[in-house]
Amino acid sequence: MASAQSSTKLKRPSKPVEAAAMAGASEVVIENAAVAPDGAEEARSKGGQNRSGLGAVIDGFLNLLSAVPFGIVLLVLLIIACMIGMLIQQQELESFSAYYAELTPAEKVIYGRLGFFDIYHALYFNLLLLLLSLNIILASIDHFPAAWSFISRKKLTASPTFAMAQKFKEKVEIPQLGRQQLAERAIAAARKMRFKARVTEANDRTTIFAERGVWNRLGAYAVHVGLLTIFIGYFLTSRGHTGSMQIGPSQSSDRMLKNEFNIDNANTEHALNVRELELPFTVECLDFQQKLINKGGSLGLGNTLDWFTTVRITDNGKKTDALIHMNTPFDYRGYRFFQQSYQMPATARVMKLRVTPTGGGQSQEITIPRDGEAKLADRTRIRLNRFHANFDVGRDQQVVWSREMMTSMEYGNPAANLAYVTTDGKQGEVWAFNETFANQVANAPFMKKFMDNGAYQFVLTDFEKAPTASVLSIQFDPGARVVYAGFTILCLMLVAVFFFSHQRLWIVVEEGNVYLGGDANRNRLGFEDRAKKVAGLIRDPQSLKNIGHE
Repeated sequence: MASAQSSTKLKRPSKPVEAAAMAGASEVVIENAAVAPDGAEEARSKGGQNRSGLGAVIDGFLNLLSAVPFGIVLLVLLIIACMIGMLIQQQELESFSAYYAELTPAEKVIYGRLGFFDIYHALYFNLLLLLLSLNIILASIDHFPAAWSFISRKKLTASPTFAMAQKFKEKVEIPQLGRQQLAERAIAAARKMRFKARVTEANDRTTIFAERGVWNRLGAYAVHVGLLTIFIGYFLTSRGHTGSMQIGPSQSSDRMLKNEFNIDNANTEHALNVRELELPFTVECLDFQQKLINKGGSLGLGNTLDWFTTVRITDNGKKTDALIHMNTPFDYRGYRFFQQSYQMPATARVMKLRVTPTGGGQSQEITIPRDGEAKLADRTRIRLNRFHANFDVGRDQQVVWSREMMTSMEYGNPAANLAYVTTDGKQGEVWAFNETFANQVANAPFMKKFMDNGAYQFVLTDFEKAPTASVLSIQFDPGARVVYAGFTILCLMLVAVFFFSHQRLWIVVEEGNVYLGGDANRNRLGFEDRAKKVAGLIRDPQSLKNIGHE
């Protein structure tokens, strides 16, 4: 909104438009030009006096829509809506179900009816954004001619009376010098102080129009461009979606799951719906690793440094590999992949085995990666079937796979179920236990079928702990780059608008006298200090050597 009283306060938001709305709260001043054409608003007002009926209604609506007070009201309402969105949890979050259950019945009804649970997609929120965007555009159009006149219609001639009527004014008297000598001094002084000087000769006086930072008059409109860019990015972002994908090593998928909370069925088992969304490419998990603080500890969060998921994206034959881990997302075609969590049961990423022939002979060490295999000296192939972090045998002498075991993060009694294929085609399964457990049950008859394949004895010597699968959060945000561009423009232009100023100084030279007068649209103290230095340089040109460029 181009106006003398539009305001912008920047705050880091959870939504792009929140920061844009609060950025509009910072003061952006656009002053009327000293020589400006008739205002567009004034012309519209005069024209409206002669119109009636539909034309008058349209003019009145446009006047309201482009009015600065109306824009401020819209801005305040938008900020309030953004604050509501921050204070009331939104239904797209995974934790919303628990949050909703803690609300009172009255809060559920009121918040639901007013659309507070999904306020950023509410009709009134988008309408506020649309009206504010139109207000910014129309107000900018109204005020732009006045700002542009500073560039296109400069006042290049002035009189002593005009100069001495400015907010800053000073007279320099040097009777012994003529007009030409004083003009040369004034031009040199202005340029020394980084002013762009333009000289005009008229009658018996010389006018030097010294100016710097005229582009600052258009800075407010660049701020508005940044705001509108953020709003456009938000509208694009609102068309996106967020979901998750559970994927393990050697698995691939082109689907993501999105949780949707149904307010109408909030108190039933159908409150939380899961919608499957198709991706325009396929994601394959190459590896998943959990880096632990204590390698002998559990897979719990307190013992975790990071998770690493290596993926390969196949898109129309093109393959792209990427590593995703905590605080390091991966962006691809508008989709952003985050490391969200992991899926149990506990397993092994890599394990080491000691294989000893039952008939005697030298043992050999082999390493088997998850979903991989290894070969023994006689070319027998060994592959990991399944890893059991808490091996146990029930009364029926079968391996126990209880729910508690499957969700446990501890490795109480690790064991590996192996599949083997000999060179003559014989196939079978065998279990490998750690050496302590293997020695304890070596003489138990019911364990023989688990440990002996007739040719080799397998001992689990070491392994790397890891969950079964990775859970990735996938966010499709087509407006992300637009929002980033908008914030970049906004920040740069706010710095340009508030830390620089448009300074104008008229220097009127007559025989023996120099009249200086001027003003700045902001930082007048800095301008006056600079202008006084110009006057000092006119009085004493030798001081040019003592004043550096500023």
